[in-house]
Amino acid sequence: MSRYRDVLLAMDAGTLAPQDFDHQAHIAVAFEALREGDFFTASKRIADGLKRLTAAAGAPEKFNATITQAYMSVIAEAMHHGEAQDAETFLVQNPDLLVGAFLKEKFSAACLSSDLARKVALLPDRVPDVA
Repeated sequence: MSRYRDVLLAMDAGTLAPQDFDHQAHIAVAFEALREGDFFTASKRIADGLKRLTAAAGAPEKFNATITQAYMSVIAEAMHHGEAQDAETFLVQNPDLLVGAFLKEKFSAACLSSDLARKVALLPDRVPDVA
């Protein structure tokens, strides 16, 4: 069993310490949640857990629905195209997710930092370059 499944369960229970949850863990627990449930159930599970974590850290305003949903979509798509059986392998196979470059390609900084983006999963506001 992946250690990240234990992290996901601690996040579900509200017992995960915010300082023990870095960006890599974000990606890995999303993988675990998506592996266990359908996309929408997993998305809600991760969003609820992140809201508990940001509240526990004293910074509930840091939760961002747009970023959360964008990552859930990209992770689910990568899972569909890949063959990783566990979160650790998924992380190795998808190092680009650890830097989040796709966010800058799809969303402006103004969009991602808006109050609305924190509450609503906004669609990308950048138009891709067509060559």
